[in-house]
Amino acid sequence: MSNQSGIGVAFTGSGSAAPEAVLDNENMSRVVETSDEWIASRTGIHQRHLAAPGESLKQFAAQAAQNALNMAGISAADVDLIILATSTADDLFGSASQIQMAIGAHRAAAFDLTAACSGFVFGMVTAAQYIRTGAYQTVLLIGADVLSRWVDWGDRRTCVLFGDGAGAVVMQASSVGDRLLGFELRSDGSLSNYLTLAHEGQPRELVDDVAIGQGSYQPIQMNGQEVYRFAVRKVPEVIEKALFRANLTVEQIDWLLLHQANQRILDAVADRLALPKEKVISNMARYGNTSAASIPIALDEAVRAEHLKPGDVIASAGFGAGMSWGAAIFQWGK
Repeated sequence: MSNQSGIGVAFTGSGSAAPEAVLDNENMSRVVETSDEWIASRTGIHQRHLAAPGESLKQFAAQAAQNALNMAGISAADVDLIILATSTADDLFGSASQIQMAIGAHRAAAFDLTAACSGFVFGMVTAAQYIRTGAYQTVLLIGADVLSRWVDWGDRRTCVLFGDGAGAVVMQASSVGDRLLGFELRSDGSLSNYLTLAHEGQPRELVDDVAIGQGSYQPIQMNGQEVYRFAVRKVPEVIEKALFRANLTVEQIDWLLLHQANQRILDAVADRLALPKEKVISNMARYGNTSAASIPIALDEAVRAEHLKPGDVIASAGFGAGMSWGAAIFQWGK
């Protein structure tokens, strides 16, 4: 994808954080009628981290952000912009500015971006535009969600899937190359009923002829079969489009890093792209589906384990509610 400005994007640090409390599949069977065999065989998930009542999204996001800053070797004062990809902010007006204050990034502008499980990829592309135009030098991109707040713990089709956590990357301007090689973003609102966390208002009459709908949100509702069909059809396609924009082929991919929704989806996408399983990054067995946090958590673990090395070509894709989906082809490092 052409970049006319001559300013490139580098990925200089990563970090992640998750609650200490872990609910494994054996204990999940005490919450809802299920079993480890039922969950693991259908999803690949064995446990998930869950935020305690007194814990907040801000807490995990700030910890992940600080870990990323430490790896990048910069301070929070160096950050120009914070983008928080989340669907479960502590405050409906947004949590990015709370994280900005928590880490001491006093110079940074901060805003929330909501694209559900695609949020981190959408956020990466958004951050890159600010850097490529020269508007900002250093962007802190965070993906964080606390989905346990909005799960129906009596619905075994959904409650077994989701976990809580946060991941972050530092993206900085570079004069020696552009590490974001290509991307493709898509949305289709006609499919939005497949996965929802919808507002449910009860009529309240204020005065004659003036009424409002006042209420909260329904728990997460999902048509799992349709989401699976959607993902295995659309994700390989959007990755191939992003590769075309990057002028690369599937054979040049070092790692496939997908939103960690379901191991069967990861396997199906890898098969359709003819990628060997050893190139697929997966940690959902230990985290479950953490929505916008899933890609950066898996990325950070791969970097810190030294599986993923500077210069490696990563094909990443997010997909989920909206419906939204997107892919980014990038190289790790400066």
